[in-house]
Amino acid sequence: MHFVIMGCGRVGSSLALTVEQRGHSVAVVDQNADAFRRLGPTFAGRRVTGVGFDHDTLVEAGIHEADAFAAVSSGDNSNILAARVAREKFDVENVVARIYDPGRAEVYERLGIPTIATVRWTSDQVLRRLVPEGALSEFRDASGRVVLVELPVHEGWVGRPLSALEAAAGVRVAYLTRLGQGVVPVKGMAYQEDDVVHVVVADERTTSAAAVLAAAPEEGA
Repeated sequence: MHFVIMGCGRVGSSLALTVEQRGHSVAVVDQNADAFRRLGPTFAGRRVTGVGFDHDTLVEAGIHEADAFAAVSSGDNSNILAARVAREKFDVENVVARIYDPGRAEVYERLGIPTIATVRWTSDQVLRRLVPEGALSEFRDASGRVVLVELPVHEGWVGRPLSALEAAAGVRVAYLTRLGQGVVPVKGMAYQEDDVVHVVVADERTTSAAAVLAAAPEEGA
């Protein structure tokens, strides 16, 4: 994958180095060229000096080939503007924006831009949103037989009760992340668009459960 990261502060530089270590290509954009020192001498990705929502700057960073874009500068407005440009003008599928004001997060989520308030921000959480495919392990019991994982869910499940997801995949929904907030499921609750589903499942069933939920539900499910 090719990542474009706007902002080379502590989070942006950490994210860029992590992405590169995982074998992906990455370009980092920052208005301040001195900020690139955080990347260190071994960083092989692109360093692009400029405004992260500027067309020419993004093109230089390889936005046309980008699979993911993260806006992690120090300004909410700049981050959300850059994220919208990446999503709406360049059709980047996986986009996330850092938000300092958690009160704005829900508004931006409704615009279709996944956001994380600074109090919950880590480079690991960014990667969870930029690379959504596959199960993401969050907890494993001492025996290693039971795991808590985040599973991607096909849009065809929207409106279906969580109990239907559980029955089809052989899992137990532990909680949802909905509009950036953790939600404990209650009887009759349905899966909504953009919900992040965290399930408890036997370790050996993780792959099969992920495959079931990543596909559209069968008729009658």
